[in-house]
Amino acid sequence: MAEDSLPESDLFIVDVAVSDSAVRPKITVLADGEQGITIDQCATISRRVNSKIAETYGEEVSYVLEVSSPGVDFPLTQPQQFKRNIGRNLKLKMQDGTEKTGKLEEVTETGINLTEEIKQKGKKATYEPVQIPFGEIVKANVVISFK
Repeated sequence: MAEDSLPESDLFIVDVAVSDSAVRPKITVLADGEQGITIDQCATISRRVNSKIAETYGEEVSYVLEVSSPGVDFPLTQPQQFKRNIGRNLKLKMQDGTEKTGKLEEVTETGINLTEEIKQKGKKATYEPVQIPFGEIVKANVVISFK
């Protein structure tokens, strides 16, 4: 329903979550776009999803619907989100449990190219280009810098 409710073709759904509450479940829809997403676009998605829920389950169904963009602390999950963050530093948690930090250089169909920062005790950090398939990334967050 959320995918079908997008008002523009450059928008995409990042996540949909439904709480376990049987009385009044909360539906959270996170959407984003190649150029970001506006409040008006979120409102349009909300109206369209509400309408689809009413059509499917009837007007009496009780729920809370929240439509917003993922915050800067929300992990990157979609290739489009990675593309929007080219040039920024990322912190990655990998399938094998290791972590990588570095500058996102490029997004390909299968993964990302990162200039990884390698720190060694007592030595100056070095930087190495690495290719990382999406399947090896468990979690990816933008590193917030206030410099």
